[in-house]
Amino acid sequence: MVYNILMAKFNSTKIYDGFSTCFRQYRAASTHCKYLHGYGVSFKVWFEGDLDDRNWVFDFGGMKRALNTIDGKEPKKWIDWLLDHTVIIAEDDPELDLFKHMDKHGIIQLRVIPAVGAERFAEYLCGKLDRFVKEETKGRVRINMLEFREHDKNSALYYNDKF
Repeated sequence: MVYNILMAKFNSTKIYDGFSTCFRQYRAASTHCKYLHGYGVSFKVWFEGDLDDRNWVFDFGGMKRALNTIDGKEPKKWIDWLLDHTVIIAEDDPELDLFKHMDKHGIIQLRVIPAVGAERFAEYLCGKLDRFVKEETKGRVRINMLEFREHDKNSALYYNDKF
């Protein structure tokens, strides 16, 4: 059997944790999730690709030593900016102006993204990180999957089908 290492795909994973994030799912009118609530959140990223000259799929410290950015920020700083002691609100939240007022007055650190919830956070992070990783590795690596965890009991997985 002939094995061609250049055709092989490898996966590696990295966990990013230690974030305190608050959000609300205003559409969840029949549950307590409609209220502002917070979690200690984390996420796990699956990197997929060919090995580099160091035999790595992706440099785990690469988020700190990156040549490229996410929304103009170094990737690790962008992750902290998004998730560390922040309030994340959906861009269509009917109370968005109230949250913007609190942010303006230094009460919260507001982040506005298209949609909220563990599943949507997994999708959002995967999209942002996948674009970054592809650019950083010149297309050698992509994000295969991302798991977003609200705490130890709840998580959501997003499978990246965008090649």
